[in-house]
Amino acid sequence: MAPCCVGAAAQQNAPPRRAHGVARKRDGEGLKRAAALAQGLDALNWRDGGNLSIDWRWAGGDPALFQRYAAEMVALGPEALVAEASPSVEALRQQTSTIPIVLLIVTDPVGQGFVQSPARPGGNITGFSNYDPPMAGALSRKPGRERAASRIE
Repeated sequence: MAPCCVGAAAQQNAPPRRAHGVARKRDGEGLKRAAALAQGLDALNWRDGGNLSIDWRWAGGDPALFQRYAAEMVALGPEALVAEASPSVEALRQQTSTIPIVLLIVTDPVGQGFVQSPARPGGNITGFSNYDPPMAGALSRKPGRERAASRIE
């Protein structure tokens, strides 16, 4: 059997890898993001319910729930944590400095102190931001611009 196939067979027989996520709302947008993450992982042959187990907690904007769910998730000992939005990142950061935290939809993670820089985040937090400081500054200097929006799909 080729070495790549041995690894694949071992992966199939191994217990599933565990990832846990803390998010704001279990609404249409939150569910779309969770589904998009699962679809992306599936494309890399990581299948929820197969070789991967992803559990979500939905805090609904309640600060106490973010804290409670973060503590629960860390106690379960996952191999990675997913944090959707700043309150999730902050709650998880307070609970662990060793389990990798992947942030999603976080505005200015550098300014909030979650990472050192986009190129070299440092620590155990990395991920995707919906904030681009040069673009935000450029938009704010445009005459007649009172509002700006961005969308990531």
